[in-house]
Amino acid sequence: MNKAEEAGAIFGKGYNCTQAVLSAFSEDFGLDKVMAYKVAAPFGGGMGHMGKTCGAVTGAFMVIGLKYGLTTTDGSQSHKEAFKKVREFSEEFRKKHGSITCSKLLGADFSNPGEFREAVKKGIPQQICPRLVHDAAEMVESLIT
Repeated sequence: MNKAEEAGAIFGKGYNCTQAVLSAFSEDFGLDKVMAYKVAAPFGGGMGHMGKTCGAVTGAFMVIGLKYGLTTTDGSQSHKEAFKKVREFSEEFRKKHGSITCSKLLGADFSNPGEFREAVKKGIPQQICPRLVHDAAEMVESLIT
């Protein structure tokens, strides 16, 4: 199973988009899945159900951080590579899906409880999010390998 398929399977078990993408890669970087689930938990629904940055995108950013993140402040490392990869990922995701914002991708404002309930009732997250999770995992994998 590749990373995109693994992320999709994790999402299918009921984890949110961020949890799915991050945990598919976490053990490759020494982060166990339980800790990945915990750290990524509040980012679903566009950052805590605020409809902001898509959770699949946020999970990809976290994977980029695991690969390229700054770990020392002695001047031997830089944020440049991580920031460059985040911009590259964002541009590719935006080209494919039109946005990196949850509310725009789903056509519903998750910060509004009524809109959220209606979107869930219509099955919008179940229809759209699996593809976003898959594509985010696939895109980030190509960026970090």
